[in-house]
Amino acid sequence: MCHVLSCPIRTFPALHRLCLSLLAGAALAIGAAPATAADMAGDAAVLAPVHGFFDGMARYDQAAMRAQVLPEGTATLMRHGKPVQLTLGAFVDHVKPGKERIEERIGKPQVLIDHELAVVWAPYTFLLDGKPHHCGTDVFNLVQVDGQWRIATIADNSRDCGA
Repeated sequence: MCHVLSCPIRTFPALHRLCLSLLAGAALAIGAAPATAADMAGDAAVLAPVHGFFDGMARYDQAAMRAQVLPEGTATLMRHGKPVQLTLGAFVDHVKPGKERIEERIGKPQVLIDHELAVVWAPYTFLLDGKPHHCGTDVFNLVQVDGQWRIATIADNSRDCGA
């Protein structure tokens, strides 16, 4: 159990951060102070390559997408209960200009950071010509390389969310 003033899992930094994150959520629920400016800046830095990846995808800009990822990282896309796996480089290669406008929007991302590792968990909606096509959950694992966050893995699921 994690206590406000002392956390016996402090020796496990990722668990300690999760514990602190849960405490912060509970504190917000009872009206306590929000996350610190440093926490918000850290979250924004981790989310920047995620947003950059989706912005590049919306423009069919493979170079912009590739700049956000480790090309040998992996994507695992759950489709109809079966995993489809490919490298992030191959995923980017599949994004070629088409007649349709595409956009993937994430909402209320949860961000966990421990030194040079980060995880982003977010619901998403994929739009085709401005209309919802499918939705699900995106999970990004990121690593910090030379001071910059890069996407190492992506996993998502997909379901029909109506038009």
